[in-house]
Amino acid sequence: MDRSNIEKIAQSAEDKVLLAKLWDKITAGMRKNIIASTCFLSPRELNMAQYLFGEQEGLYSFGGYADAERRMLIYLPEYLDESSLYEDDSPMVCLRAAFYEGDTPSHRDFLGALMGAGIARETVGDICVSKGSCDFFVTDEIAPYILQNLTGAGRTKLRISRIPLDQVQIPEPEVKQIRDTVASLRLDSIISSGFRIGRSLAAQYICAGKAAIDGLPCEKPDKTVEAGTKISVRGLGKIKLQSVNGQTKKGRISVVIDRYV
Repeated sequence: MDRSNIEKIAQSAEDKVLLAKLWDKITAGMRKNIIASTCFLSPRELNMAQYLFGEQEGLYSFGGYADAERRMLIYLPEYLDESSLYEDDSPMVCLRAAFYEGDTPSHRDFLGALMGAGIARETVGDICVSKGSCDFFVTDEIAPYILQNLTGAGRTKLRISRIPLDQVQIPEPEVKQIRDTVASLRLDSIISSGFRIGRSLAAQYICAGKAAIDGLPCEKPDKTVEAGTKISVRGLGKIKLQSVNGQTKKGRISVVIDRYV
C-alpha cells in the first residue's frame, strides 16, 4: 500500500478527494485495529480503491448480498471474521420499505424519495424492489434518520423497518432473452443486438461515455466482450451476454443475450 499511488490512479480532482478519504478511513482502522468502513462505492470507484489498497488482509468489499453493485470497503481487525459483517453492529444496515401490493413504485421512485429527503447518494447502496416491499442498504449512521423521515416514494406510502442482513429479499430480475447472430463480439455489436439499435448509434453511446462493462466505464466500441459480461448503457438499460455458441455457416457468431426489463 502506498498513498502516493492516489496520483497515479485518480483520473480527476474528484477521484483524488475520494481516494484520499478512503485511504484515511481504512488506514486509521488498521492503525487502531478496529472496524473501519467507507461510503458505498460504484463499481468504478471500488475498482480504483482496490487497486490503491491491493490484496490487503482483512479488507472486504461488501454490498449486503453476493451480486451487489454498490459496495463498501470494510476493514475487519484480526479478531473478527467475515461473518461479523452480518451482525447487528455491522457498518451496513438493511431497511425494508413495505407498501400496498397494488402499488408499483420503481427503483427510480425510491432513489428519488431518498435523495429528496436530503440523503447523500454515497450513503445508499443497492435498492431491491419486490412486490409489496423494497429492501435497500444504507450506512449505519444514516439509518435512524431514514427510519424517522422516509414515509413515501412517489405516491406510495411506506412503512420502514430494519431487518437483519441475512433476511434480505433479492428479487429475480426479469429478462427478455434474445437469440441473434453478430459479425463480431465487439462492444458496439453486442449493444446493437441487445438493444435492437443500429451499430453506429451503439458506437455513439459508447464514445459519449454512456456504456459500462461489468460496472466499469468503457469508451472503446471495438472492445471485445466475453460470455457472462454485463453491459449497461445510460438511457437504454442493462444486458448480459449470456453465451457465445459458435459460428454459423455464413461466418457470423451465434449469441444469446439477456436484456433486463
